[in-house]
Amino acid sequence: MKSKNMKYLKIVSLASLFMCCTLNLIAKEPNQQVIKFGRQNELVINLDNGLFTIKNKGTEVVVDASASYSSNGRKYGSKDYHSRKLITNKKQDNLGLSTLYTLISDGKDMPTMHQHFICYPDQEFILIQLEIVGHDLSSNYMAPLISNKAALGEGHDVRTLFVPFDNDTFIKYNAKPLSTQLNKSAEVGAIYDNDSRNGLLLGSIDHMDWKTGIESAGVGKSIQQLAIFGGFSDVSITRDSMAHGSLKGDKIASPRMFIGYFSDWRDGMEQYAKITRKLSPPYHSAWKGATPVGWNSWGVIKEHLTYDKAISVVDFFDKQLPAFRNDDGTAYIDLDSFWDNMVPGGFSGDFSKLKDFVNYCKERNLEPGVYWAPFTDWGFKDTNERKAEGSDYKFSEMWTRTKNGYHDLDGGRALDPTHPGTQKRIAYIIEKLKNCGFKMIKIDFLSHAAIESTRFYDSTITTGMQAYKLGMECLSDHLANTMLVYAAISPSMATAPYAHMRRIACDAWKSIEDTEYTLNSVNYGWWQTYLYDYIDADHLVFENENQGTNRARLISGLITGPVVLGDDYSIQASWQEEVKKWLQLDAVKALIKSGKAFQPIEGNTGEKTTQIFVRQDEDCTYLAVFNYQKGAAKITLDANRIGLSVKKKHLLTELLSNEQLTLQHKLTVAFKQEGAYIYRISNK
Repeated sequence: MKSKNMKYLKIVSLASLFMCCTLNLIAKEPNQQVIKFGRQNELVINLDNGLFTIKNKGTEVVVDASASYSSNGRKYGSKDYHSRKLITNKKQDNLGLSTLYTLISDGKDMPTMHQHFICYPDQEFILIQLEIVGHDLSSNYMAPLISNKAALGEGHDVRTLFVPFDNDTFIKYNAKPLSTQLNKSAEVGAIYDNDSRNGLLLGSIDHMDWKTGIESAGVGKSIQQLAIFGGFSDVSITRDSMAHGSLKGDKIASPRMFIGYFSDWRDGMEQYAKITRKLSPPYHSAWKGATPVGWNSWGVIKEHLTYDKAISVVDFFDKQLPAFRNDDGTAYIDLDSFWDNMVPGGFSGDFSKLKDFVNYCKERNLEPGVYWAPFTDWGFKDTNERKAEGSDYKFSEMWTRTKNGYHDLDGGRALDPTHPGTQKRIAYIIEKLKNCGFKMIKIDFLSHAAIESTRFYDSTITTGMQAYKLGMECLSDHLANTMLVYAAISPSMATAPYAHMRRIACDAWKSIEDTEYTLNSVNYGWWQTYLYDYIDADHLVFENENQGTNRARLISGLITGPVVLGDDYSIQASWQEEVKKWLQLDAVKALIKSGKAFQPIEGNTGEKTTQIFVRQDEDCTYLAVFNYQKGAAKITLDANRIGLSVKKKHLLTELLSNEQLTLQHKLTVAFKQEGAYIYRISNK
């Protein structure tokens, strides 16, 4: 009996021991590294499975994110690796001292995967980057972050923002309601709740090798698909008719990606732009002059540009708009396309009339400007074998080759930026324009230089963005900091190192619909004011419109930054009297001085635009209110939503009329017709 009891006790003891071991295994803590950054943020890296989570104030914002990439035709992800280690290094860059955490993952017969996490002690974001190491690697897809779960906290009007790659074909930003339909955005994306303004931002810092895509989808306030990756190609967005080019080598790295959670998505977008400018600084010298103002011929004159018309416009600015000048005491008179009407013999002809125009401007303390599209061939339909200016190369040798043949858009065929003929042509024409004495150049159709190609002339160049970098550096080197550089149609992010000023949207003219279209890009792209020296609403046209429409058109320019007029001022017209009055007001010139764009109040307008914009200056707050509908309207101003104290009364002075209103909690602004008002509110 005793032996049976002993045997029973031994069995019970062994069973208990087994259960304890099993429970210990189940309860085992994951092998995690918790890294703090900013004020109340954490990065949690799981060394067992390679996944990472980002937290804000203890709440998971991005959960169990993985990394993925393609190499030599195969796709790999975090789950494919079984051996991992985390190493730490200190790093110094233009933002200061940071800590670089690198998760190194090894697997059999696979490239080594390096996941880099750069954390700053005083910044509310992290930078992540994916790198692969091996031999003879090739990749056209690298995603440092893929997650099936992300959150904003409480959300009632959650939006996922589409940001265009460039500003061509009248493309629009779109603040879409978060849904199961996948949203694709170029270079930067934001998912935010418009009510609380809480937002998650993801964007690329580097734009020299890759085009970046951001994908998001979800239900209600739950983000169920989220990814940011290098290798984005979409004919409706990036204009590419083929897949993204592949990078090659023993080491291949994705762009550095900005990831941050912000209590106000608008502040996050501005932070993203500022950080990008610091970490990818201008290739040329930063602009040291005053905010540019002036005129461009494309608004109305267009192909009818002549020497006499240009001179008459100079006379108008000299005699009838003498006070419409920037803080340097000047304005720019810019000749757009068809300035070659003044050059007998074409680009190889007689430039003496252009020199006369330049001298005429300078004698009146006005700065002469010119225009060129360096990466397009407008005569490609000509069956003759045409020789390009500046070399013996034919245009047909210089065309960018794509999977479908060539890249034709906007009536122009793309030129390969790496081709010596393209580069010699740039050198030749820029030298001609410099010799004339121009002080500003508007460069256009730059997106043609960023197209993916089956084969670039320079075989070391394998992606569209690498070609763009080479072409823009060639252009900048020949300009040699002699002019104000103004980009028109162009990639939004990648152009910043090469231009002082960029047009925020595609061509727009004078109607209230044109104004609303332009302001859609200000509504969701205003933050580029911190990426460039200036962003601009382009030519402001007023002819033959009513006062309300003209007020809206002018104010759309004022809240974007510089003011560039576009009417035909070589003729006299009655509507000019009001415009002359507005443009020479001291209050208007004071507003223009900083050149910074206004923030939107609302971010839930889809492809439309908010009615209210605001800018906080040191001594005052500026407020712009728009009515886009053709007819009477009432718009309510909410002091709290605008960012004004509800404890005090605010005196609003309208800049163009000097009329005054008082706002405390809420105020209704009445419109009799389409139009806009712009107010100054003292901060004292």
